[in-house]
Amino acid sequence: MYCRPIGTDFPGDTAVTADPLKGLMLRMWDFQQCDPKRCSGARLARRGVFKKMPLKQPFKGIVLSPNGTMSLSPADRSIIEDKGVSVIDCSWARLAEIPFKQMRAGHHRLLPFLVAANPVNYGKPSKLNCAEAVAATLYICNFVDAAIAVLDEFTWGQEFIKL
Repeated sequence: MYCRPIGTDFPGDTAVTADPLKGLMLRMWDFQQCDPKRCSGARLARRGVFKKMPLKQPFKGIVLSPNGTMSLSPADRSIIEDKGVSVIDCSWARLAEIPFKQMRAGHHRLLPFLVAANPVNYGKPSKLNCAEAVAATLYICNFVDAAIAVLDEFTWGQEFIKL
């Protein structure tokens, strides 16, 4: 990975993108297991950042899933550019209830070791909410400004970047 100024996608690129989320397909399967007032996925869907999908709708992009067999890497950037990224919005406590086999999806991925900054799971390793998971994915795949735009929807968002 390389360092670059905030507001640019590649070294030498100095143009700031007006809407860093424009053109990215951010999707979500919502199992409505969370408190809607505290659910980051529901909040991002209400604000138009995520688009909800029905359970059996096919999705060919990156799916952030605990059933993934490969870890996300910067090499997944082209899949995100072409097909997007999706999260499974559910409660960590009720994971066994999720019908993973019914989700017809492309590339299931695991995230590397990360620590949550959200108020529900602050400081807990690998207990990210939807906003943190998508932001981490975008950051790892060098969509840094898009990751920051997702996190800017939350008061604790910049804390996640620091952690």
